[in-house]
Amino acid sequence: MTDDPQTLVSADWLATHLKDSDLRIFDATWFLPTMERDAKAEYDAGHIPGARFFDIDEISDQRSELPHMAPPVEKFMSRMRAMGVGDGHQVVVYDSLGLFSAARVWWLFRLMGQKNIAVLDGGLPKWLAGGHPITKDKPTIRDRHMTVVPRNDLVKDVTQVARAAKLGDYTIIDARAADRFRGEADEPRAGMRKGHIPGAYNVPFTTLLNADGTMKEPDGIRAVFTTAGTDLTKPVITTCGSGVTAAVLALALERIGKTDHSLYDGSWSEWGMYADLPIQTG
Repeated sequence: MTDDPQTLVSADWLATHLKDSDLRIFDATWFLPTMERDAKAEYDAGHIPGARFFDIDEISDQRSELPHMAPPVEKFMSRMRAMGVGDGHQVVVYDSLGLFSAARVWWLFRLMGQKNIAVLDGGLPKWLAGGHPITKDKPTIRDRHMTVVPRNDLVKDVTQVARAAKLGDYTIIDARAADRFRGEADEPRAGMRKGHIPGAYNVPFTTLLNADGTMKEPDGIRAVFTTAGTDLTKPVITTCGSGVTAAVLALALERIGKTDHSLYDGSWSEWGMYADLPIQTG
């Protein structure tokens, strides 16, 4: 794998740069409610040295009824400052499942105009497999200011997605498992309708990963999108259950040089809730 501090870095790269003064690490582990695991407790039990805990549910727009929507700029800036992350820092984000929720934080930083952010390829499992250390120690934090220039082109709301589905001027790609996409499996959130946005393609995020939780090489990524029938000549909107694994698709697209992509932040948590929005099954 080619290390790229703006998309994806290996455990070896992180180990080499671990003591860099400008490096900041986040543990962005997040679990579906059905997993019945406590991400913060697991962070407290052991994390990569220097890592801060990024709470995806807390660093969000809590005024919204939808789960972990992107936070207002002011809230993002204040949380980053409190964690000592600011201008001039190289950020690396990981999660304990391999490559699941970390990409969401990568996308969030990009949304806030930050470029020097990478996901740890294969996450904590790959770090541990390489014999690298973990600790219970919390990092020393000093205030840092972060300049935020939001990139609104990276996010879509329900109105924009409904228009795109109707006009077909975007390729909409859904990262959920195939049985959820087809409407054959129940949604993990109560009250959700089953199915997908009309015209969307299905690329389950797991199909972009190797058996060890690392991301496939660019040729492998392209092959996955091709097999799924997606048209990458159009700009892409990624979607999923609640805007978390849609970011894995965004990261994969970025790895193959496809930069005109945006994420539907409400995703199925929003689309599946409104009876007046059309649904496709099968």
